[in-house]
Amino acid sequence: MKIFWLCFVPLFVAVDAIGVLPLFLNLTDGAEASRVRVMVIQSIVTALAVALVFCAVGEFLLGLLGITVSDFMIAGGALLFALSLYDLLALEKHQRKLDVSSLGAVPVGVPLVVGPAVLTTTILLLRQYPSSPLIVALAMVVNILIAGLVLWFSNGIIRLIGKTGAKTVSKLASLLLAAIGVMMMRKGIMLIIVK
Repeated sequence: MKIFWLCFVPLFVAVDAIGVLPLFLNLTDGAEASRVRVMVIQSIVTALAVALVFCAVGEFLLGLLGITVSDFMIAGGALLFALSLYDLLALEKHQRKLDVSSLGAVPVGVPLVVGPAVLTTTILLLRQYPSSPLIVALAMVVNILIAGLVLWFSNGIIRLIGKTGAKTVSKLASLLLAAIGVMMMRKGIMLIIVK
């Protein structure tokens, strides 16, 4: 159970479902509620499929490319730090109107729900807990389902916490993600030094 929570927390921060809310609402503004629900289901199915496939073959792909644990920790940590820094410093996330029927898979499912931060965190967790891949996968699935619930009830959540509250939560999540990125880089560098 402890490993589940050690995997759940960084993935929860990486998914950043509350932080996606303002962009999601902007993209679906004016769409019928039934179409938005179908799009949420489509996005979560897409996110789950991509995440689980990456969870299954991502490690093999890295091995094929000759990428070591320390290499991936440093690169992944730098990427998480850069993504979180961008989110922290950006005034607004990229906003643009798209056809609601095309939003489910891209961009909501991938890369908003499951993007570089989630994939990087997943691989690092799989390498940190090599004997518990099912627990890592379960933590990832639970986080994606939570993101689906957040998107499903997005209008109510925004009414409850307000757009400013959603932005504040997003910034706090980005700050935590930056700290996780620095920790991963530090551990990767320590692995190289110890060798």
